[in-house]
Amino acid sequence: MSLCKSAVILAGGKSSRMKFDKQFLVIDEKRLIYDLATKLKKHFNEIIIVTNKPEFYNDCGYKVVVDEIKDCGPLSGIHIGLKSANSEYVYFLACDMPNIDNNYIEYLKENINTLYDAYITKLDEFAEPFHGIYKKSLFNDIEKFLLNSDKKSINKFLEAKNIVYLNKDDFNKNNFNKNIFINLNNQKDLQNFVKEVDLNGRY
Repeated sequence: MSLCKSAVILAGGKSSRMKFDKQFLVIDEKRLIYDLATKLKKHFNEIIIVTNKPEFYNDCGYKVVVDEIKDCGPLSGIHIGLKSANSEYVYFLACDMPNIDNNYIEYLKENINTLYDAYITKLDEFAEPFHGIYKKSLFNDIEKFLLNSDKKSINKFLEAKNIVYLNKDDFNKNNFNKNIFINLNNQKDLQNFVKEVDLNGRY
């Protein structure tokens, strides 16, 4: 039985480049965040949405939480997501990441070793903090880090932790989809993605 039974979708952020709040993105006539949640339900017993606008999720059927530590970026969302989850390990992604790889998720879940604090991907010199699994107990350390550190970076926090990094070889060997790390950051990204969906069908 997997130690990772919860998934968290981060729906905060400023969305300044998109010109509207990305948690309300609609693709193929579906609100993206709910489409992601539906897909994640195949793998996880609990879906949590972290948002700065909980009033828009009153009837969504998912657990909805807000940041306890404000204005500290995505690490605040990871903090409250871990704190709220009923699972020893928790899967995270952001609401503007439209692609999911079912095989990748199951691979991560099946290979958890409790000696490690997180499982994330590093395809080049930069680690990908989302589509990663984090140990619930990290929320205490994240809280201390956010309250005492000038730099609120996820990667800075992870420097002192015991991390398993998946690399290009892992992705190639298992035929994982690198497009899971695509973000819809602006209107051009959204238009290009919608065109691709129109050409190739469901994403």
